[in-house]
Amino acid sequence: MSSKQVICGFITLVLIFSRSFLLEAQLQVGFYASSCNLVEFIVKQEVRNAFSRDNGVAAGLVRMHFHDCFVRGCDGSVLIDSTPSNTAEKDSPANNPSLRGFEVIDSAKARLEAICQGVVSCADILAFAARDSVEITGGFGYDVPAGRRDGRISLASEIPANLPPPTFNVGQLTQNFANKGFTQDEMVTLSGAHTIGRSHCTSFSNRLYSFNSTTSQDPSLDPIYAAQLKQQCPQGSSNTNLVVPMNPSSPTVTDVGYYRDIIANRGLHTSDQTLLTNTATAAQVIQNAQNQFIWRSKFAAAMVKMGRIGVSTGNAGEIRAKCRVING
Repeated sequence: MSSKQVICGFITLVLIFSRSFLLEAQLQVGFYASSCNLVEFIVKQEVRNAFSRDNGVAAGLVRMHFHDCFVRGCDGSVLIDSTPSNTAEKDSPANNPSLRGFEVIDSAKARLEAICQGVVSCADILAFAARDSVEITGGFGYDVPAGRRDGRISLASEIPANLPPPTFNVGQLTQNFANKGFTQDEMVTLSGAHTIGRSHCTSFSNRLYSFNSTTSQDPSLDPIYAAQLKQQCPQGSSNTNLVVPMNPSSPTVTDVGYYRDIIANRGLHTSDQTLLTNTATAAQVIQNAQNQFIWRSKFAAAMVKMGRIGVSTGNAGEIRAKCRVING
Protein backbone atom coordinates (compact mmCIF):
# COMPACT_ATOMS: atom_id res chain seq x y z
CA MET A 1 0.00 0.00 0.00
CA SER A 2 1.43 3.41 -0.98
CA SER A 3 1.83 6.27 1.47
CA LYS A 4 -0.83 8.17 -0.50
CA GLN A 5 -3.32 5.34 0.02
CA VAL A 6 -2.49 5.23 3.74
CA ILE A 7 -3.07 8.98 4.05
CA CYS A 8 -6.36 8.79 2.12
CA GLY A 9 -7.49 5.90 4.27
CA PHE A 10 -6.60 7.78 7.45
CA ILE A 11 -8.50 10.87 6.28
CA THR A 12 -11.53 8.73 5.48
CA LEU A 13 -11.47 7.20 8.98
CA VAL A 14 -11.16 10.64 10.56
CA LEU A 15 -14.16 11.86 8.57
CA ILE A 16 -16.22 8.81 9.55
CA PHE A 17 -15.40 9.18 13.24
CA SER A 18 -15.94 12.95 13.08
CA ARG A 19 -19.34 12.46 11.50
CA SER A 20 -20.27 9.83 14.10
CA PHE A 21 -19.18 12.15 16.89
CA LEU A 22 -21.15 15.02 15.37
CA LEU A 23 -24.32 12.91 15.16
CA GLU A 24 -23.93 11.93 18.80
CA ALA A 25 -23.07 15.47 19.86
CA GLN A 26 -26.08 17.04 18.18
CA LEU A 27 -28.27 16.04 21.12
CA GLN A 28 -26.97 16.83 24.58
CA VAL A 29 -28.01 15.96 28.10
CA GLY A 30 -28.64 19.29 29.83
CA PHE A 31 -29.21 21.06 26.50
CA TYR A 32 -31.49 23.65 28.16
CA ALA A 33 -29.36 24.16 31.29
CA SER A 34 -28.62 27.79 30.44
CA SER A 35 -31.55 28.66 28.18
CA CYS A 36 -34.50 27.18 30.11
CA ASN A 37 -33.32 25.26 33.13
CA LEU A 38 -36.78 24.46 34.50
CA VAL A 39 -37.88 22.55 31.41
CA GLU A 40 -37.55 19.03 32.77
CA PHE A 41 -39.07 19.98 36.12
CA ILE A 42 -42.11 21.53 34.42
CA VAL A 43 -42.64 18.60 32.04
CA LYS A 44 -42.35 16.12 34.91
CA GLN A 45 -44.85 18.14 36.93
CA GLU A 46 -47.37 18.10 34.08
CA VAL A 47 -46.94 14.34 33.60
CA ARG A 48 -47.47 13.75 37.33
CA ASN A 49 -50.57 15.96 37.39
CA ALA A 50 -52.05 14.13 34.41
CA PHE A 51 -51.12 10.73 35.86
CA SER A 52 -52.90 11.56 39.11
CA ARG A 53 -56.09 12.18 37.10
CA ASP A 54 -55.68 9.24 34.72
CA ASN A 55 -52.87 6.73 35.24
CA GLY A 56 -53.32 5.47 31.69
CA VAL A 57 -51.83 8.67 30.28
CA ALA A 58 -48.30 7.41 30.96
CA ALA A 59 -48.69 4.56 28.48
CA GLY A 60 -50.17 7.04 26.01
CA LEU A 61 -47.13 9.30 26.18
CA VAL A 62 -44.63 6.46 25.77
CA ARG A 63 -46.56 5.22 22.74
CA MET A 64 -46.82 8.75 21.33
CA HIS A 65 -43.04 9.18 21.49
CA PHE A 66 -42.59 5.84 19.67
CA HIS A 67 -45.10 6.81 16.99
CA ASP A 68 -43.42 10.18 16.60
CA CYS A 69 -39.89 8.82 16.23
CA PHE A 70 -40.76 6.03 13.79
CA VAL A 71 -42.32 8.49 11.31
CA ARG A 72 -39.98 11.25 10.06
CA GLY A 73 -37.81 10.87 13.14
CA CYS A 74 -38.37 12.43 16.58
CA ASP A 75 -39.63 15.79 15.34
CA GLY A 76 -42.96 16.25 17.10
CA SER A 77 -44.85 15.73 13.82
CA VAL A 78 -47.32 13.40 15.57
CA LEU A 79 -48.53 16.41 17.58
CA ILE A 80 -49.59 18.48 14.56
CA ASP A 81 -53.33 18.84 13.94
CA SER A 82 -54.92 18.04 10.59
CA THR A 83 -56.11 20.87 8.36
CA PRO A 84 -58.79 20.99 5.67
CA SER A 85 -56.08 20.29 3.10
CA ASN A 86 -54.03 17.69 5.03
CA THR A 87 -54.69 14.64 7.17
CA ALA A 88 -51.94 14.60 9.78
CA GLU A 89 -50.26 11.61 11.45
CA LYS A 90 -52.45 11.83 14.55
CA ASP A 91 -55.57 11.16 12.45
CA SER A 92 -54.25 8.01 10.82
CA PRO A 93 -56.26 4.90 11.82
CA ALA A 94 -53.11 3.70 13.63
CA ASN A 95 -53.24 6.77 15.89
CA ASN A 96 -56.87 7.85 16.09
CA PRO A 97 -58.57 7.24 18.48
CA SER A 98 -55.86 5.27 20.29
CA LEU A 99 -53.20 7.96 20.89
CA ARG A 100 -53.71 10.00 24.04
CA GLY A 101 -51.86 12.51 26.17
CA PHE A 102 -51.78 15.44 23.74
CA GLU A 103 -53.17 17.76 26.43
CA VAL A 104 -50.15 17.00 28.64
CA ILE A 105 -47.79 18.23 25.95
CA ASP A 106 -49.98 21.29 25.35
CA SER A 107 -49.96 22.21 29.06
CA ALA A 108 -46.21 21.82 29.38
CA LYS A 109 -45.62 23.83 26.22
CA ALA A 110 -47.86 26.68 27.38
CA ARG A 111 -46.00 26.94 30.69
CA LEU A 112 -42.63 26.82 28.97
CA GLU A 113 -43.57 29.47 26.41
CA ALA A 114 -44.52 31.76 29.28
CA ILE A 115 -41.03 31.63 30.78
CA CYS A 116 -38.79 30.59 27.85
CA GLN A 117 -40.51 31.77 24.71
CA GLY A 118 -39.36 30.08 21.51
CA VAL A 119 -36.71 27.95 23.22
CA VAL A 120 -38.00 24.43 23.95
CA SER A 121 -39.12 22.21 21.09
CA CYS A 122 -42.28 20.13 21.18
CA ALA A 123 -40.21 17.10 20.15
CA ASP A 124 -38.06 17.48 23.27
CA ILE A 125 -41.09 17.97 25.51
CA LEU A 126 -42.49 14.68 24.21
CA ALA A 127 -39.15 12.90 24.77
CA PHE A 128 -39.00 14.20 28.35
CA ALA A 129 -42.64 13.26 28.96
CA ALA A 130 -42.08 9.71 27.70
CA ARG A 131 -39.11 9.31 30.07
CA ASP A 132 -41.15 10.66 32.99
CA SER A 133 -43.96 8.24 32.10
CA VAL A 134 -41.61 5.27 32.21
CA GLU A 135 -40.28 6.43 35.56
CA ILE A 136 -43.65 7.18 37.16
CA THR A 137 -44.86 3.67 36.30
CA GLY A 138 -41.89 1.97 37.94
CA GLY A 139 -39.36 1.81 35.13
CA PHE A 140 -35.83 3.16 35.36
CA GLY A 141 -35.34 6.86 34.79
CA TYR A 142 -32.72 7.94 32.28
CA ASP A 143 -31.06 11.09 31.03
CA VAL A 144 -32.67 12.45 27.87
CA PRO A 145 -30.30 14.08 25.39
CA ALA A 146 -32.11 17.12 23.98
CA GLY A 147 -31.80 19.67 21.21
CA ARG A 148 -34.36 18.28 18.77
CA ARG A 149 -36.03 20.71 16.41
CA ASP A 150 -39.68 20.47 15.39
CA GLY A 151 -40.71 19.29 11.94
CA ARG A 152 -43.15 21.12 9.71
CA ILE A 153 -44.66 18.15 7.88
CA SER A 154 -47.14 15.58 9.19
CA LEU A 155 -48.76 13.12 6.80
CA ALA A 156 -51.09 10.28 7.74
CA SER A 157 -50.14 8.64 4.46
CA GLU A 158 -46.62 7.98 5.80
CA ILE A 159 -47.84 5.87 8.74
CA PRO A 160 -48.33 2.47 7.02
CA ALA A 161 -44.77 2.28 5.70
CA ASN A 162 -43.23 3.15 9.07
CA LEU A 163 -45.31 1.96 12.02
CA PRO A 164 -45.55 -1.81 12.61
CA PRO A 165 -49.20 -2.93 12.84
CA PRO A 166 -50.35 -5.39 15.55
CA THR A 167 -50.63 -8.11 12.88
CA PHE A 168 -46.89 -8.24 12.09
CA ASN A 169 -44.98 -11.48 12.58
CA VAL A 170 -41.50 -11.68 14.07
CA GLY A 171 -39.74 -11.42 10.72
CA GLN A 172 -41.67 -8.31 9.75
CA LEU A 173 -41.08 -6.74 13.16
CA THR A 174 -37.36 -7.45 12.97
CA GLN A 175 -37.13 -5.81 9.54
CA ASN A 176 -39.26 -2.82 10.56
CA PHE A 177 -37.07 -2.10 13.58
CA ALA A 178 -33.88 -2.78 11.59
CA ASN A 179 -35.02 -0.06 9.17
CA LYS A 180 -34.83 2.33 12.11
CA GLY A 181 -31.41 1.11 13.24
CA PHE A 182 -32.44 -1.38 15.94
CA THR A 183 -31.21 -4.90 16.54
CA GLN A 184 -33.62 -7.78 17.02
CA ASP A 185 -32.85 -7.78 20.74
CA GLU A 186 -33.72 -4.08 20.95
CA MET A 187 -36.98 -4.80 19.12
CA VAL A 188 -37.91 -7.39 21.76
CA THR A 189 -36.84 -4.96 24.50
CA LEU A 190 -38.97 -2.10 23.17
CA SER A 191 -41.95 -4.41 22.62
CA GLY A 192 -42.02 -4.57 26.42
CA ALA A 193 -43.60 -1.10 26.38
CA HIS A 194 -46.83 -3.08 25.99
CA THR A 195 -46.51 -3.88 29.69
CA ILE A 196 -48.53 -0.69 30.30
CA GLY A 197 -51.59 0.67 28.59
CA ARG A 198 -54.58 -0.63 26.73
CA SER A 199 -55.60 -1.77 23.28
CA HIS A 200 -58.76 -1.34 21.28
CA CYS A 201 -60.58 -4.59 20.54
CA THR A 202 -60.29 -3.89 16.83
CA SER A 203 -56.52 -4.39 17.07
CA PHE A 204 -56.77 -8.09 17.92
CA SER A 205 -60.38 -9.22 17.33
CA ASN A 206 -59.25 -11.20 14.27
CA ARG A 207 -57.45 -13.55 16.69
CA LEU A 208 -60.78 -14.25 18.37
CA TYR A 209 -63.24 -14.48 15.51
CA SER A 210 -61.61 -14.59 12.07
CA PHE A 211 -58.06 -15.88 12.40
CA ASN A 212 -57.85 -17.70 9.05
CA SER A 213 -59.88 -19.76 6.61
CA THR A 214 -59.71 -22.93 8.69
CA THR A 215 -60.04 -21.70 12.27
CA SER A 216 -61.78 -18.70 13.78
CA GLN A 217 -59.62 -18.49 16.92
CA ASP A 218 -55.84 -18.19 16.95
CA PRO A 219 -54.62 -21.56 18.29
CA SER A 220 -51.59 -19.89 19.90
CA LEU A 221 -53.89 -17.92 22.20
CA ASP A 222 -54.56 -19.39 25.66
CA PRO A 223 -58.21 -20.62 25.53
CA ILE A 224 -59.14 -19.24 28.96
CA TYR A 225 -57.68 -15.84 28.08
CA ALA A 226 -59.46 -15.94 24.72
CA ALA A 227 -62.78 -16.57 26.48
CA GLN A 228 -62.17 -13.56 28.73
CA LEU A 229 -61.35 -11.38 25.74
CA LYS A 230 -64.52 -12.48 23.94
CA GLN A 231 -66.55 -11.29 26.91
CA GLN A 232 -64.81 -7.92 26.82
CA CYS A 233 -64.91 -7.67 23.02
CA PRO A 234 -68.19 -9.21 21.79
CA GLN A 235 -68.29 -10.32 18.17
CA GLY A 236 -70.01 -7.86 15.90
CA SER A 237 -69.99 -5.05 18.47
CA SER A 238 -70.48 -1.64 16.91
CA ASN A 239 -68.67 0.05 19.82
CA THR A 240 -65.28 1.02 18.41
CA ASN A 241 -64.17 2.41 21.78
CA LEU A 242 -63.99 -0.93 23.60
CA VAL A 243 -60.54 -1.41 25.16
CA VAL A 244 -58.72 -4.02 27.27
CA PRO A 245 -55.45 -3.79 29.22
CA MET A 246 -52.46 -5.18 27.34
CA ASN A 247 -50.94 -6.63 30.53
CA PRO A 248 -53.98 -7.40 32.74
CA SER A 249 -52.04 -8.30 35.89
CA SER A 250 -50.26 -4.91 36.13
CA PRO A 251 -51.49 -2.52 33.40
CA THR A 252 -50.02 0.60 35.02
CA VAL A 253 -46.61 -0.79 36.05
CA THR A 254 -43.53 -0.94 33.83
CA ASP A 255 -42.53 -4.50 34.68
CA VAL A 256 -41.85 -7.82 32.95
CA GLY A 257 -45.44 -9.05 33.23
CA TYR A 258 -45.71 -8.56 29.46
CA TYR A 259 -43.06 -11.22 28.81
CA ARG A 260 -44.57 -13.61 31.34
CA ASP A 261 -47.90 -13.25 29.56
CA ILE A 262 -46.28 -14.16 26.24
CA ILE A 263 -44.72 -17.29 27.76
CA ALA A 264 -48.21 -18.22 29.02
CA ASN A 265 -49.65 -17.67 25.49
CA ARG A 266 -51.44 -14.57 26.71
CA GLY A 267 -49.81 -12.05 24.40
CA LEU A 268 -52.64 -9.79 23.24
CA HIS A 269 -51.57 -8.99 19.69
CA THR A 270 -50.15 -11.20 16.98
CA SER A 271 -47.08 -8.95 17.15
CA ASP A 272 -46.69 -9.86 20.84
CA GLN A 273 -47.21 -13.61 20.72
CA THR A 274 -45.09 -13.96 17.59
CA LEU A 275 -41.97 -13.32 19.70
CA LEU A 276 -42.20 -16.97 20.82
CA THR A 277 -42.06 -18.30 17.27
CA ASN A 278 -38.38 -17.51 16.73
CA THR A 279 -35.62 -19.21 18.70
CA ALA A 280 -33.62 -16.04 19.32
CA THR A 281 -36.55 -13.81 20.26
CA ALA A 282 -38.10 -16.53 22.43
CA ALA A 283 -34.84 -16.76 24.37
CA GLN A 284 -34.90 -12.99 24.88
CA VAL A 285 -38.51 -13.12 26.06
CA ILE A 286 -37.58 -15.76 28.64
CA GLN A 287 -34.49 -13.84 29.78
CA ASN A 288 -36.50 -10.63 30.19
CA ALA A 289 -39.25 -12.44 32.08
CA GLN A 290 -36.68 -13.82 34.51
CA ASN A 291 -34.72 -10.65 35.18
CA GLN A 292 -36.65 -7.43 35.62
CA PHE A 293 -33.54 -5.38 36.45
CA ILE A 294 -31.80 -6.32 33.20
CA TRP A 295 -34.89 -5.62 31.10
CA ARG A 296 -35.54 -2.24 32.73
CA SER A 297 -31.91 -1.28 32.10
CA LYS A 298 -32.09 -2.40 28.46
CA PHE A 299 -35.42 -0.64 27.99
CA ALA A 300 -34.05 2.68 29.27
CA ALA A 301 -31.06 2.41 26.90
CA ALA A 302 -33.32 1.53 23.96
CA MET A 303 -35.57 4.52 24.70
CA VAL A 304 -32.56 6.84 24.58
CA LYS A 305 -31.54 5.30 21.25
CA MET A 306 -35.07 5.64 19.88
CA GLY A 307 -35.07 9.30 20.84
CA ARG A 308 -32.16 9.87 18.43
CA ILE A 309 -33.93 8.58 15.30
CA GLY A 310 -33.81 11.07 12.42
CA VAL A 311 -33.54 14.15 14.61
CA SER A 312 -33.21 17.66 13.23
CA THR A 313 -30.92 19.96 15.20
CA GLY A 314 -29.20 23.31 14.93
CA ASN A 315 -31.08 25.59 12.56
CA ALA A 316 -33.10 22.85 10.86
CA GLY A 317 -36.84 22.75 11.39
CA GLU A 318 -38.32 25.16 13.91
CA ILE A 319 -39.37 25.63 17.52
CA ARG A 320 -43.16 25.58 17.35
CA ALA A 321 -45.00 28.19 19.42
CA LYS A 322 -47.90 25.74 19.76
CA CYS A 323 -47.28 22.04 19.35
CA ARG A 324 -50.44 21.43 17.33
CA VAL A 325 -49.69 24.03 14.65
CA ILE A 326 -46.61 24.80 12.56
CA ASN A 327 -45.37 28.36 12.80
CA GLY A 328 -46.86 30.73 10.26
